Amino acid sequence: MPTTPAPAPTPALHADCANCFALCCVALPFAKSTDFAVNKTAGTPCKNLRQDFRCGIHTGLRDKGFQGCTVFDCFGAGQQVSQVTFGGRDWRTHPGAARQMFEVFPVMRQLHELLYYLTEALALPAAAPLHEDLRAALATTTDATRADADTLAPFDVGALRQDINALLLKTSELVRATVPGRKKKNHRGADLMGARLSGADLRGANLRGAYLIAADLSRADLRTADLIGADFRDADLRGADLREALFLTQPQLNAAHGSPATRIPPSLTRPSHWT
Repeated sequence: MPTTPAPAPTPALHADCANCFALCCVALPFAKSTDFAVNKTAGTPCKNLRQDFRCGIHTGLRDKGFQGCTVFDCFGAGQQVSQVTFGGRDWRTHPGAARQMFEVFPVMRQLHELLYYLTEALALPAAAPLHEDLRAALATTTDATRADADTLAPFDVGALRQDINALLLKTSELVRATVPGRKKKNHRGADLMGARLSGADLRGANLRGAYLIAADLSRADLRTADLIGADFRDADLRGADLREALFLTQPQLNAAHGSPATRIPPSLTRPSHWT
């Protein structure tokens, strides 16, 4: 008797640098700033990149002026492009494929970020009314990640992101509505740079795209707050409660300051520079 085949697994959504050809160190540009010690153009290998595709200063990136590298995460796009899209061919031994590989990587990175958010949304019980639509979006995005390089390079991620963002916003509204008896704060896109929010009760708040650069969020309660796209560079998260925060990512944590008392979701890793 025929059976329905199991759906193909979603690509891995955590960076596996050992199976990537250092695409983030080559494909992406960066400008000399507080995040990077030098200028680098897209498609040019970083001066710290070794022949084995490893970083020569990995353990001292922050001390040597490359803090920007420590807050970047490809969400697994690097190994997907290296091992799946290009079948294990690296840009050094196959220079003819280098340009297209570098064009595909940023596209794949955006697709994997969307997969990350969709996967989280599907794990939220309060979003059950949207699960069918979320599963469909997950399948569409997963299929896109498996396309060939010629299809991926010009792929319009913006259109897909717009549709998925609408779903994620509805997911956020359903989850935040479960916080009882209080008006939900709406700080979507707000300029909260340097804001004094120590000890603030921000449960269920909308902080989508908020600028929280150098904000004092020490001991703040951010459970069920929507943090998608929030800028946490140099934010003080010491003692803050980020458990159950919505759409929090590893790069956001890496960009902030925290402490052993900072509570984070079990799926994320406590940054090594937190003391």
